[in-house]
Amino acid sequence: MPETELRRLLDIMAALRAPGTGCPWDVRQDFDSIAPYTIEEAYEVADAIARRDFSALPDELGDLLFQVVYHARMAEEEGHFGFAEVARAIADKMVRRHPHVFGAAAARDAGMQIAAWEEQKSAERVARAERGVLAGIPVGLPALTRAQKLTARAARVGFDWPDAAAVLDKLDEEVAELRAELAGGDPVRLADEMGDLLFVLANLARKLDLDPEACLRGANVKFARRFGQVEAALAEEGRGPAEASLDEMEALWVAAKQGERG
Repeated sequence: MPETELRRLLDIMAALRAPGTGCPWDVRQDFDSIAPYTIEEAYEVADAIARRDFSALPDELGDLLFQVVYHARMAEEEGHFGFAEVARAIADKMVRRHPHVFGAAAARDAGMQIAAWEEQKSAERVARAERGVLAGIPVGLPALTRAQKLTARAARVGFDWPDAAAVLDKLDEEVAELRAELAGGDPVRLADEMGDLLFVLANLARKLDLDPEACLRGANVKFARRFGQVEAALAEEGRGPAEASLDEMEALWVAAKQGERG
């Protein structure tokens, strides 16, 4: 039964954190030290889903659940809250945000539900005394994702480019500004211009209804795959990349690219 397995997991976490008898590594952890693992586990879940590896997904989801249990246990030890409060909070939130399922509100299509969801989230931010259009967007999000969310929130109040073509014009402007800073080589100014360029790219993805993180993950996978083909081709000649010229590797890269397209 799910309740039995969850109780077992909570008991294991309590034993790991028990002073004197628990695991020394687990006992000395705190919220700050565990947070990076929580982020890492979420990415591993996303990776298993992207690979459609459903044999690995239960294990990865378990790792992520363990992170929730870990934080809840540390909070309970400090007298803040426990796992029950975590579960209750998300259950209450889901009921509150779905009145068309759990209440008397009329049924909605997907678009109407997204709008209603955002209205509810806005009301919750007001209740938490969070002010401003951009309030509540976590600083710890991946930078591209946060850029997309910041601009999407601003767009709701009309602060937005009219279309993707206008964003492309802005992209050209940012590229020119970055190019102008290359000669000076000032790392601070270069970083500022590079940030502007990436921010506009995140905007462009949003205007095209694309997830910039997913786009970049796809590009990373494609690069790794094609570079692997370059390495394989060189290995057939008894060489590695360090022993090949840039022109040779570029030719093999183009061949790998054409092979995929063919």
